[in-house]
Amino acid sequence: MTEVLDEGPFFHGTIADLRVGDLLTAGFRSNYRPEVVMNHIYFTALVDGAGLAAEIAADLTEGGALPRVYAVEPTGAFENDPNVTDKKFPGNPTRSYRSSAPLRVTGEITHWTRLTPEALQVWRERLAALRADERGEIIN
Repeated sequence: MTEVLDEGPFFHGTIADLRVGDLLTAGFRSNYRPEVVMNHIYFTALVDGAGLAAEIAADLTEGGALPRVYAVEPTGAFENDPNVTDKKFPGNPTRSYRSSAPLRVTGEITHWTRLTPEALQVWRERLAALRADERGEIIN
């Protein structure tokens, strides 16, 4: 891909305990549809968007996982995330992207807007509805 979509900085939300220099790769199960193994690694230019993903991942995991947000840099080409771009939101207001190439961790972010317990409950309900709806596919 030759067009520069965004210059970043970029962030990834997860429950993984990573270090600077580690690589995030595709090939893991989706937080939203665990039966789907993802062909891409997802990231955003909005730190709060990565924080939301991290908090959802932590909430979906048993055992008290900690939400973590990392600053990342793509190591290859990337594209707009088709799961939100123009499908759910016109353009790319979430500044969400995906790549089949790894993301390199460049640092950890410790401050982002945290979800309230009420907002987290709303996300639980949305995810339950998504899982129940066969039309709620992930474009992989």
